[in-house]
Amino acid sequence: MNTAIKHTDIGSIPGDWEMMTLGTLFSFTNGLNADKSAYGKGTPFINVLEPITYSHIYGPEIPGRVQISGESAMAFLVKTNDIVLNRTSETDSELGLAAVYLGDRQVVFGGFVIRGRPISDALDSNYSGYALRAKMIRTQIVSMGQGAVRANIGQQNLKRVLVTVPPKHEQKAIAKALGDIDALIAALDRLISKKHGIKQATMQQLLTGRIRLPGFSGKWETKQVASFTNCVAGGTPSTLVRSYWDGSIKWMSSGDLHLKRVKDVPGRITQAGLDNSAATILPKQCVLIGLAGQGKTRGTVAINLTELSTNQSIGAILPNGTFVPDYLFHNLDRRYTELRELSSGGGRGGLNLKLLGSLEIPLPSIHEQAAIASVLSDMDAQISALEARRNKTRALKQGMMQELLTGKTRLI
Repeated sequence: MNTAIKHTDIGSIPGDWEMMTLGTLFSFTNGLNADKSAYGKGTPFINVLEPITYSHIYGPEIPGRVQISGESAMAFLVKTNDIVLNRTSETDSELGLAAVYLGDRQVVFGGFVIRGRPISDALDSNYSGYALRAKMIRTQIVSMGQGAVRANIGQQNLKRVLVTVPPKHEQKAIAKALGDIDALIAALDRLISKKHGIKQATMQQLLTGRIRLPGFSGKWETKQVASFTNCVAGGTPSTLVRSYWDGSIKWMSSGDLHLKRVKDVPGRITQAGLDNSAATILPKQCVLIGLAGQGKTRGTVAINLTELSTNQSIGAILPNGTFVPDYLFHNLDRRYTELRELSSGGGRGGLNLKLLGSLEIPLPSIHEQAAIASVLSDMDAQISALEARRNKTRALKQGMMQELLTGKTRLI
């Protein structure tokens, strides 16, 4: 192994590595632009989603289809070991993202994608899927992006992009190491998905009383939320008054509902902001529901594990000792679709406090509520632990890519 270092236009690399342009490694072709009527059936069709999502494409993960003639299909065919790059995006993080196609089924590629066909055997195909997503490559591509609203990267600019080319045996070792960690991430994804499925099935049984936990019997009651507790909404201090913001009081926006179990939020307001708005301090263990919005937020359910205030787009169901908040959280969390359909505007308007108060909740005894909530919360904790492990593994992969694809760490 050569331990010497040489300096290049995009950084230092090992002395026995080469630096080559994409133009010497691939020939580029723009993708197919078909009539709208052609989409939805026919040949598998790689569009921007695939190179954004995957570094290596095998075929079954491609959902798109396009009806295309035999001659055109051959012109826009993606062959094994070709690369595909996203040529346009509103965000730098997606512009020019590349993937290598390693499948053997016939697929074609779309107009927002550029295909690169190997004209050199200098790059191992598996390695290219990782190397073309490396930071030093991404930085070059983003700097070449053009366009006021949507950035674009063209063939001529792509040809000038510099790529690190280690010896072939080292490329294979790097690709194997990164492939192993990808396999671990995929295994964790599958396990998380399985755990979610088990939880959904368990919720369906326990929260409807179809299956009872050992030691519990007796009839359940069905009550409207307004019959056993109160619902309130929050408020937003004027953004024009600086003294209302960046204080010590936690202030939650509807975008924070995705946290589900809310221990902290980034927003802060001052006492003056609280006093001069509809915001109020909520106690712990409120069940929080997104009231407005056409995106995913409306109908999203969370529970706060700390005192905080909220904006007016969040409805809070207050705890009062007559029910178990965690039980209510799980009950409503599984009713996301129902909550979105239950709106004040025929499916397009928002929820409101009156609608929240009218929600019917099946209620066993408070002891059974606690037992059910404990089972489901334990499942949540298991899922959260797996997600944390997966996220750490993803971060580890990013660190490995930075080390291995620049030669800072050598495997051979």
